[in-house]
Amino acid sequence: MSDRKTSHATSQGPIAILGAGLIGCSWAALFAASGRRIHLYDSHADAGVQFARFWEGVKDTLAEMGFAHTGSPPEFRVFGSAAEAVAEASFVQECIPERLDAKRRLYAEIEPALPAGTVVATSSSGLKLSDLQVGWRNPSHLVIAHPFNPPHIIPLVELYGNEATAPEALDVSRALYESCGKKTITLKREVMGHVANRLQAALWREAIHLVAEDVVSVSDVDTAISAGPGMRWAVMGPHMLLNLGGGPAGIRAYCEQFRDSYALWWDDLGKPQLDAETVDKLVEGLREEIGARDYDALRRERDAKIVALLSAINHVDAGGDRQAANARHEAAGSAVGAK
Repeated sequence: MSDRKTSHATSQGPIAILGAGLIGCSWAALFAASGRRIHLYDSHADAGVQFARFWEGVKDTLAEMGFAHTGSPPEFRVFGSAAEAVAEASFVQECIPERLDAKRRLYAEIEPALPAGTVVATSSSGLKLSDLQVGWRNPSHLVIAHPFNPPHIIPLVELYGNEATAPEALDVSRALYESCGKKTITLKREVMGHVANRLQAALWREAIHLVAEDVVSVSDVDTAISAGPGMRWAVMGPHMLLNLGGGPAGIRAYCEQFRDSYALWWDDLGKPQLDAETVDKLVEGLREEIGARDYDALRRERDAKIVALLSAINHVDAGGDRQAANARHEAAGSAVGAK
């Protein structure tokens, strides 16, 4: 893969990572691999050790993805307070646990120390921006920037700003993430869970229902997705795929053909609850599916498959870009020859 993910390197100010759990370490690894300096803060004293250990586990994956700054240890400092960590930051990625009261206390601590105009991007997956803005003297540079786990691999970042958000805060965030190889989407209005988690929740609800009703096993549900629509969803979204499913006439033809079928399916979808019996079914089903593999082995398998998929997609995209460039070149040559 190419090393295009190396712009805006170490000449920029450091990026502050607040919270060194799984998501915070993943963000820190991504930014470090793209040449940024990291200022790290976590309430646990061993944050630096945890990040160093995480880096050792993912640096080869990041190198395979085309990041150029993986051959030497990351440049990072650990700070004793969040205010100290952000004092010289050019960007802040907040990754502390999903508790509104804790995030508000953190923001109250860091706001007086923030350099003017520095964006604070929260990785929050479910809290509303309007709630997170309460207590800020000036919330204009607080944005939602929700990644999909693990952030150092999965490209998606969901961005959201409301009427109190400065437009440049979203622009700065988008530019930073896209320079690291991310793909961003921007919500038009506030909804709980943003976009991707809502879509994931809708699918998982029916997956649980099918298991709870003894229609299929946990393992077979997972296979039904990973060997079926999941493979298509990895390369195109549902609307584009169903547009193709309608043939040359597109999504309109598809809707006309399957309108009644979808009405029946939607009416029959389940509404399960995560009660003790249902959770036990899921746990037991996963125990059978996992077998002898441990957590680390499963994570390595997931990451290796995702990186291989991304590499294949990037290869196809690069071929399309070359074809488009060649077509433009030929068109320009024809135009010159016609003069």
